[in-house]
Amino acid sequence: MALLQPPKTLQITANLFPISNFSSIRPSISIPFSSSSKTLQQNALLSSSTTTPRRILCKPPKGKYIHDDYLVKKMTAEEVQELVKGKRNVPLIIDFYATWCGPCILMAQELEMLAVEYENNAMIIKVDTDDEYEFSRDMQVRGLPTLFFISPDPKKEAIRTEGLIPIQMMRDIIDKEM
Repeated sequence: MALLQPPKTLQITANLFPISNFSSIRPSISIPFSSSSKTLQQNALLSSSTTTPRRILCKPPKGKYIHDDYLVKKMTAEEVQELVKGKRNVPLIIDFYATWCGPCILMAQELEMLAVEYENNAMIIKVDTDDEYEFSRDMQVRGLPTLFFISPDPKKEAIRTEGLIPIQMMRDIIDKEM
């Protein structure tokens, strides 16, 4: 006959690990296969309170903002409509862009170079799609950047491109299609 014994219970006390032991533990950074002197030197470097000032290695792109000295000017919808309806001797290039659009920033740099190259032979303007939402919608701008190449000859149709295009393609459109 088997005797039934009650199960033994374990008592866990709260004083197994005194709190004073934890206060002396500090994390240390160590590199595998390194000597302890290197670890101490690295800990001393990380714990120093003096920091060296940082400097910008590369300048942020300037195409994000339109400055007064840029050749490519930002215009409103009314100003663009007056230019398109008016008489021109040079092709008109309209860039629909947004300030938050990465490819638009790159395109702005290319358009600025193109404006220097074709200073008297083409007019390049910009329209911010966030500021001129209704005009952008009416022009069916769906992707950014969107370029419209409008010839001075009213018989020729406008050429429309979407997305980032190389500067050589823009040159070809201006030279051969306008």
